[in-house]
Amino acid sequence: MSEGLRLRVHAAVNELGYVPNVAASRLASSRTHTIGVIVPTLYNVIFAEYLFALHEVLIDAGFQVLVVNSRYSEIEEENAIKALLGQRVEAIIIAGIHHTALSRQLLTQANLPVVETFELSDDPINLNIGMSQEHAGYVATRHLIERGFRRIAFLTGNLDHRAQSRFDGYHKAMRDADLPSAEIIAPKPRHSSVALGSELFAMAHECGNVPEAIFCTDDSLALGAMQECRKRGIRVPDDISIIGFHDLEFAACVSPSLSSIATRRYETGKLAAEKVLAALEAGAKPDMEQTDLGFALLPRESTSG
Repeated sequence: MSEGLRLRVHAAVNELGYVPNVAASRLASSRTHTIGVIVPTLYNVIFAEYLFALHEVLIDAGFQVLVVNSRYSEIEEENAIKALLGQRVEAIIIAGIHHTALSRQLLTQANLPVVETFELSDDPINLNIGMSQEHAGYVATRHLIERGFRRIAFLTGNLDHRAQSRFDGYHKAMRDADLPSAEIIAPKPRHSSVALGSELFAMAHECGNVPEAIFCTDDSLALGAMQECRKRGIRVPDDISIIGFHDLEFAACVSPSLSSIATRRYETGKLAAEKVLAALEAGAKPDMEQTDLGFALLPRESTSG
């Protein structure tokens, strides 16, 4: 097609408002140029960088990204997998490694790349990119123990699989140090937020259960706990030390700066997308492969007391 003809066709398409029939195109081709992505929530900011990286890599490569929210439900994840396979997506990327038996069967039998992210699996379906949530919880707790604290509590609003793994790491570190565990957990599962962190700390304080240090399962909860401490005249880190998780953008900027475990969310999304593109370019479902992106302990002022 000549350049002049291409421009005339493009102008006519714009004038008529023509939109290609994607369903018809899919019937005529084995390609859909669509990648399915399943996340457990669209509420938590930790998935923003992950999704940004996925979109950045995949859209630049000519693919559309279809995101489904499973709402921390393995049944809803199973339904999402069925829907995505019905849409003939060319790959599926999932945040998490815990699935129903049927979900695992569907993903194993599907002739397409599958990437499980954010955690490390003992038995990956296909590609697995993540970190040891349990070991990260252990390292965060050991940091507090090595600072000399003995009464250390774990604070969370929702014991989903990843939070539970961090909880397991906390328990292991406390057992190894021959210290008693203590939990500050919301009475019913709730999304992590600054407000919830404030509420949970207030609840513990009013019950007289204030520890020497707290490991919060994410930074938003930690920030809320710190703000509640300030309201109640409790000094961080002089009277209590607090460590969070994920190293969100504000962690280094608040006062006192928040100690945290840095997780590689953007890198996880980017690598997952790149692995999918490489597999699709090769034209075959990739061999099983696991990548541990690790994490980093970032001690700051909130645990320097």
